[in-house]
Amino acid sequence: MENSSSAKFSFTKALRSFKDFNRVVKTMVVVDFFTNYAFGSFAPIFAVFVTNQIGGGSVEVAGFATSVYWIVKSIFQLPIAKVLDRRNGEVLAFWAMFWGYFLESFVPLLYILVRTPMELYLVQALYGFLMAWAVPSWYGIFTRHVDKWRISFEWSLESVISVGLATAGAAALGGYLASRYGFQILFVAASVISLAISMLFLSIRKDMLKWNPPQAVNPERPVDKV
Repeated sequence: MENSSSAKFSFTKALRSFKDFNRVVKTMVVVDFFTNYAFGSFAPIFAVFVTNQIGGGSVEVAGFATSVYWIVKSIFQLPIAKVLDRRNGEVLAFWAMFWGYFLESFVPLLYILVRTPMELYLVQALYGFLMAWAVPSWYGIFTRHVDKWRISFEWSLESVISVGLATAGAAALGGYLASRYGFQILFVAASVISLAISMLFLSIRKDMLKWNPPQAVNPERPVDKV
């Protein structure tokens, strides 16, 4: 019982510490939370949508569609990451991240227009290409701006809040909305949420580094944090 209370207190304290994060990190975590919430709302029931709403759709088509996304993303992500690393500063990375997140917001709306498996594969390929730009740029910016005296903690809190909690909440809500109101309403809601939250990135545009000095990658730990 004692251990349970202690764990609960520690988790609550960890969440409260989020307010102490720097502005760039907080903004990126918030955007990632709502984006994962939006796309996580239909990810667990994507196969149901494919089999019921697309002509010629099946569980097999859903599997291939998922593979198309990951294959395209994997093919382009590493070359894009290399290009981003060669550029001094974060200007290119910022716009790659912004446009990647902004344009992917329209993917759920494209699902509404899909009528055949081939159209679905094309949408998935586009989705994978956009994420190939968004993911490495997000990783690079987050890594450079994360507080270096608590790297593991801030990355872990991002994982817990933006991935774990967002996906858990979205999965339950998405299933309910699709069952009650249909996939179209679910996709529109996901698109609107993702589109609106991506605009928050613009608030940190002026915080992007114009160059990459060594201290931006591995700054000394502040004395008051030791």
